[in-house]
Amino acid sequence: MAEIIQKDGTWAFDGDALRLTPGRDKNVSLLRKTLGELVVPLGALAGISIEQGRKAGRLRLRLRDGADPLLHATGGRLTEPNDPYQLIVESDRYGVAEYFVDEVRNALLLDEVPSAPVAEYLLPGPAVPLSVSAGDGTASFDGEHIRLEWNWKTEDAKAAAGIRTLALTDLSAVEWHPAVGLDNGHLRFTVKHAPTKAPPKYDPNSVELWGFKKDPLMALIAAAVQARLPHPARTATSDVREPHGVRDARPEVPSPPVAPAEDDHDALLRRLRELGELRRTGVLTDEEFTLAKQAVLKRMQ
Repeated sequence: MAEIIQKDGTWAFDGDALRLTPGRDKNVSLLRKTLGELVVPLGALAGISIEQGRKAGRLRLRLRDGADPLLHATGGRLTEPNDPYQLIVESDRYGVAEYFVDEVRNALLLDEVPSAPVAEYLLPGPAVPLSVSAGDGTASFDGEHIRLEWNWKTEDAKAAAGIRTLALTDLSAVEWHPAVGLDNGHLRFTVKHAPTKAPPKYDPNSVELWGFKKDPLMALIAAAVQARLPHPARTATSDVREPHGVRDARPEVPSPPVAPAEDDHDALLRRLRELGELRRTGVLTDEEFTLAKQAVLKRMQ
């Protein structure tokens, strides 16, 4: 197992998954502490990197598009302190960090994990029930219904409608935007067949955010809801309408036969030959080839 322990958190890799545990240091963000430990399967990863600075560096995980409902719901708008897929590394631990990166990269290479987008979530999203108070309201989610309650800072016309309850089945989308500069942020729920262009300040299906400490926690509500909505890849496919009768007329494509399990030793020998070919054609550098070869030989022992 590869492991790196820092004030910012602990990352551990057992060959099949990464376990990301936020640290208890006062500088660790409230969002990461509330989100808690994440288990990221190897198949959800697109890559890993390390950025080294003079005093400290940063490990970064890159997930495959569509693998994590949190990343989809926030649209890449989580700032560095709130991003659970980054870890601050002290300069005296760069050697450990580089070893950790090599172990993950070798596993991605040996398991031939593609970096292409996925058609289903590979992470479950935050646990429910979940309730967050920020901005002009409180959003709660129990897995089936969203409850929006307003506070004394809510615009009068919006508050006059009272508590708002939305069924998950009535939603088509959810989005979270942080406050940036003079622009306020929001948590917005899009109801099917009822689109609106009203600003979040007046939209009864939105919580307006002003950039305070608890604002990022609304991203957890968005992620929990997103995890239970149809995956965007499936939604995009279903939006493509086919002429009447075309689907039924299409002949069935037989499933490919399941190949018998290959002897592990033979499979590893075949992988070594493939790695040699990748180096010969320039796909792998000599250093990358050496690291991957060593990982294969370890498995053969």
